[in-house]
Amino acid sequence: MLFDLQTKSVVKTNKNCFMKLSTRNQWQGTVDSIVQGIVNSEVKIKLAEDVYVVSIITNGAVKNLDLKVGDAVIALVKASEIILGYGVEKISARNVFSGSVTEILSGAVNCEISIGLTSGATVTSIITKASAERLEIEVGKSICAVVKASSVMIGKE
Repeated sequence: MLFDLQTKSVVKTNKNCFMKLSTRNQWQGTVDSIVQGIVNSEVKIKLAEDVYVVSIITNGAVKNLDLKVGDAVIALVKASEIILGYGVEKISARNVFSGSVTEILSGAVNCEISIGLTSGATVTSIITKASAERLEIEVGKSICAVVKASSVMIGKE
């Protein structure tokens, strides 16, 4: 289904809606649990054995996606929403991924940092060049990628 902005109505289609996204971090997983609150729901997605990402989305989004435990989904996080750091075991953000820097693309203002996780997944972050230099980020160095649960979007076919 698509939403037509001109008519402000849902358009039902028989075609599969396929869309390419600019979001660098797109992780396939399975809904492990859904905890519903008054306004938002916490959705825990299993990406691999002992690897989870938590998303906070509105109850309306859970209903629109018809999300259920066991559903196949894609967790989406913009690279600019990924915070990098060292020794961040205790932090309020729900999602902390540990890995090693696999690639650094350095620009005049920003750097794109790719981090390989032990699960085989990759996390990509965009940070300022000044921050990358201050953190002394190097290929092969261990690092943590942090993302708030409210920055994790969910897609479902």
